[in-house]
Amino acid sequence: MNINESADPQTWRPAGRLEWLGLAVLVLPTLLLALDMTVLHLAVPQLSADLQPSSAQLLWILDIYGFMVAGFLITMGTLGDRIGRRRLMLIGALAFGVASIAAAFATSANMLIATRALLGVAGATLMPSTLSLIRNMFHVPHERTLAITVWMTGFIVGTAVGPLIGGIVLEFFWWGAVFLLAVPVMVLLLVAGPFLLPEFRDEQAGRLDLSSAFLSISALLLVIFGLKDIARDGLNGLAIVASLAGLTLGAVFVRRQRRLSDPMLDMELFRRRAFTVSVVAMLMSILALSGAWLMIFQYLQGVMGLSALAAGVVMLPSAILQTIASLLVPRMSRWIQPSWLVSGGLTVAVTGFVALMLITADNGIGLMMLGTILLGVGVMPMMILGTDLVISSVPPEKTGAAAATSETATELGMAMGIAVIGSVGAAVYRGQMAEHMPSGLDVQQIEIATDTLGGALGIVPQLPPELAEPLLVVAQSAFAQALHANALIGAAIMAAAAILTAVCLRQVRIKAGEH
Repeated sequence: MNINESADPQTWRPAGRLEWLGLAVLVLPTLLLALDMTVLHLAVPQLSADLQPSSAQLLWILDIYGFMVAGFLITMGTLGDRIGRRRLMLIGALAFGVASIAAAFATSANMLIATRALLGVAGATLMPSTLSLIRNMFHVPHERTLAITVWMTGFIVGTAVGPLIGGIVLEFFWWGAVFLLAVPVMVLLLVAGPFLLPEFRDEQAGRLDLSSAFLSISALLLVIFGLKDIARDGLNGLAIVASLAGLTLGAVFVRRQRRLSDPMLDMELFRRRAFTVSVVAMLMSILALSGAWLMIFQYLQGVMGLSALAAGVVMLPSAILQTIASLLVPRMSRWIQPSWLVSGGLTVAVTGFVALMLITADNGIGLMMLGTILLGVGVMPMMILGTDLVISSVPPEKTGAAAATSETATELGMAMGIAVIGSVGAAVYRGQMAEHMPSGLDVQQIEIATDTLGGALGIVPQLPPELAEPLLVVAQSAFAQALHANALIGAAIMAAAAILTAVCLRQVRIKAGEH
């Protein structure tokens, strides 16, 4: 199976200076969205102390953004095909900037949840627009792969340096300042975008099917809510009803897409093996990563006692090596079969999870650095080659839908990792706290300390030494157990993704010269 351009190669036009400058503009929102996710994780201790959210509210603050992005990505991707991808991206940039300002000055947990939801809807316009514009700006295969690599590197760098930048910001400003980082970037995008980016739309696309949009958004949100609730509280009536309702609406959505002459999501795309396997494996990889990544920053600060800046410094080696790996993957793919490169990388990532499972209070920092390096480097072949395979395997007029599907898988994996695996970690923490809670605390203190690590750390200074020390030890031990549980789940999921790619991509070849 060869992955190549569907158009006539004689029509390929090498990219010029304008296209490469445009690529630099497209990297900006990608870098920002990734940075925005990681710096928020770093701000959790300050945010928790200020707004005092419950454990449920804290998880919603962290994952409502991913939920809304995942829910709206397919709709926004097809909308961009119809009204123009540049236009949609610029509208989204304006909305993202305004919502970021509102989030920065949120005065309650519920207000922050609402503004994060608005950020998710705006963010859903940015990612598929950037990726589909790249596909239409770069027609020569090896140039397109390089452009996607640069774009993905922006995402990786944003994810990797987010802790360091966030640590510097939080060292001098309040937690809301991390949201204001988006404002100048969005202003620059709004100013430069109209001059450096071409407009592209599918001239054959019909009207946006509002019924399909409603079905896709509702199905995703209901299923994620149900899984989150089950992971947190076990099987219960509300979670089961929500999950079944979401699955039913999803089935109706798929059936409707098969019957429409101009569907929102072209189900024929999933007949392409490279497309389907890459999308599923990307979802699984991000799902595994995000569930553990959420707890890493809290562990460094809450258990190891590091400042936000020091935690960012600990993550710096991973950032540097991830960036180097992202640039080496295209060259390595010239000589190594994609299935071997991708599955081998995911196997390396599994060893990263094993390192996290071995962390104790005595060897935490060293194993944490090793684990995050192995995780970050290991997923690079999947993220780089998977994205290229997804975009390369569809016709140019379908890149909006393909990019949206790819990004939906990524964001859905991130949201489910935080919500579902994160809820499992929260349940392990609460169980350990309930079992080992030191005596002498009143009912309210027990409730707060059992709910979140931040709550326990907030109570410790208020207690006499004979109670403070035992509570601190129990809370830190309970959170370490939660990290180990999340790492174990992540290792199992990542191993399954490695097997999937090794088996199902073994016939895929990328022509020499494309990278």
